[in-house]
Amino acid sequence: MTIKQQVLKVLLENKGKSVSGESLGNKLFCSRNAVWKAIKSLRNDGYKIIATTNKGYSLIEETAEFTAETIKKYINCESEIILLDEIDSTNNFLKQKAESGEKSGTVIIAKRQTGGKGRLGRSFFSPQGGMYLSILLRPQISAEKSLFITTAAAVAVCRAIEKVSNKKSGIKWVNDVFIDNKKVCGILTEASLDFETGGLYYAVVGIGVNLYYPKNSFPNDIKSIAGTVFDSEIDNDLKSKFTAEVINNFFEIYAIDIDDNARLTVEYENGEKETLFSGEVSIKF
Repeated sequence: MTIKQQVLKVLLENKGKSVSGESLGNKLFCSRNAVWKAIKSLRNDGYKIIATTNKGYSLIEETAEFTAETIKKYINCESEIILLDEIDSTNNFLKQKAESGEKSGTVIIAKRQTGGKGRLGRSFFSPQGGMYLSILLRPQISAEKSLFITTAAAVAVCRAIEKVSNKKSGIKWVNDVFIDNKKVCGILTEASLDFETGGLYYAVVGIGVNLYYPKNSFPNDIKSIAGTVFDSEIDNDLKSKFTAEVINNFFEIYAIDIDDNARLTVEYENGEKETLFSGEVSIKF
């Protein structure tokens, strides 16, 4: 983490309070001049930082930037976070990095996508205001067991929704998440096979969430089925918290595994139990 990133982290943790340049230097083991250069660079990035004589630097309360650093503030796992303003597809971008040897656990986040991807070649509407991310994994599993990656992502999103918005959501097994009969999230996992081992060379799981309604609403072809997690526009701090919750939950679930075959066991009203695979089950609200 650079000095600039460390300075921002400290200021975010003390938002609205003054932190002296001396204490920042001592805490980060750098000179006051290095702190000053970091502050200057952060101001150039748009952060509203005031300097008060005999008190120090303060990130004022109304600052609400959506940046990799603000997301990392809420992250409790070791992941490389890369935030882009716009990309055609986070999955496409991360697959290219995977082919070049990018490490497992890297997360690509975009503020908007121009070519968001859904299952079976469908597009995923990805305007400003949504959360679009992809996670690179290099799991030691067979291709047959890779479905649990999608399952982990779906459960992670549901947990994040409940914690941050207090709303209940359900999974249409296994790629979509719904709130009140409206789709709020789509998940697409793409993988590259290692033919020598029969396993995966890498997997990229893409998660797209409609956080709030876009300014010009949804396109007519999805307007009746698309929903949002929040009823109105949210600030960037809440967006950072939600994004971090999805990432934290995913890696927690991914680390402990879900099921060897990512299957769902259901019990019917008559007591009969059955194990179902992807495409055989949907959640009824």
